[in-house]
Parts: sequence; C-alpha cells; structure tokens
Amino acid sequence: MQTGDFVYIDYIGRIKGSGEIFDLTKEEIAKKDGTFNSNVKYKPIPVIIGANLFLKGIDETLKEMKIGEKKSIEISPKDSFGERKTELVKLIPLSFFKEKSKDVNPGVYVKVNEIPGKVVSVDGGRVKIDFNHPLAGKNLEYEIEVKEEIKTPEEKIKAIFNFYTGTEKEDVEVEIKEKKVEVLLKKKIELPVAIKERISSILLKWVKDLETIKFVDMYAK
Repeated sequence: MQTGDFVYIDYIGRIKGSGEIFDLTKEEIAKKDGTFNSNVKYKPIPVIIGANLFLKGIDETLKEMKIGEKKSIEISPKDSFGERKTELVKLIPLSFFKEKSKDVNPGVYVKVNEIPGKVVSVDGGRVKIDFNHPLAGKNLEYEIEVKEEIKTPEEKIKAIFNFYTGTEKEDVEVEIKEKKVEVLLKKKIELPVAIKERISSILLKWVKDLETIKFVDMYAK
C-alpha cells in the first residue's frame, strides 16, 4: 500500500501478556470472547494510509501490506498510546465532585475540565485520578487484515463520514461537480462544527481534485 490509499481493515487488538482483547471489528470473535456489545457495530473500518487516523504502528505496517493480506504485529507504547506519566496522576478535592453532584468511587471514569480519567482512590477528602490512557505503557498485539481498497471519490467521502460519525454508506448522499462536493446526510445527525471542520480538512487533503465541501441539511414533511 502507498501513502494516500484508502482501505478497509479488520483487526483484533490484544494486550501482550494477558491476551485480553480491548478492541476488535469482528462480531463472531467478540461473541466467542465474551466481549460482545450489542451497541457496537462490528465491521471493517476505513483507514487512509499515512494520514495518522489510527495508531502509528498500524499505519506503518499497512504500508507494507497488500489487499487481502493478513499480518500479526506487536506495537510498543511509543507507537500506540504512549508511556505512562506519573504527572498525569492527580489529586482533586472531593468537594469538586460534590459541587457537581457526582459520586466518585474507585474504578469509575470521570471528567475534569473535559479530560477523562479513572478514579484510583478516595481518601481524606481527596480523589486520586489517573488521566493516563488505559493502555498507556502497555505493549499491544494486533491481528490485521486488509479487506479492500476504496477507489472512487464518492466511496472515499462516505468512508470518512463512516469513520467520524458511524453513518452507513446508504445514509450519505454525495454529489461531485467541478471539484465541489455536496454531502447530504439522509439520517438526521447533529454534527458539531469541529467534526465538520475535521472531516473537511481530511477530505480536502486526501481526496484528489476537491476544492470545496458543502454540508446539506434536508427536512421533509
């Protein structure tokens, strides 16, 4: 594969040593492993080679693979979720959470200034929270399969909408005229401006010959 190629991939992510599955795209494996979640859509995800939409270690591996190829790899913390940092474990006054009418107990996840963290302990009126990513400092193992290449501009646009919004292909209508794109979401979804800007920047950079993107809202009686 080359930088800029759009592909769909399947993968299974495990923590090295324990073998615990923390992420995957295959429903049958999730059911067999006992991690199946009915709220999750298990299916191949779109990736742009070289766009850093996924882990660095996987992005680099995909450059060496072909359509239909499978590969098992190990990824170190520096190429995944980083090393653990002691400075990201902080003590927060318990009063901060009481003011917001939030109960905190060890093991639960909370947000402080919109930053998620895991409660480690509650003692002496202070709450110890670990703001490190749950997989920080861990070596990971991935089984990757490149399922298919995404070739047409229309399919590439739909794939990126799927990546950021979870929409299905049939929910996205794309019209391209003279380097201008109009995108209509048939299923009503409220997209924050930040997400629209992110999608637009990705498409304008990686889909050839696009110059403008228009998001269209449609309302019917």
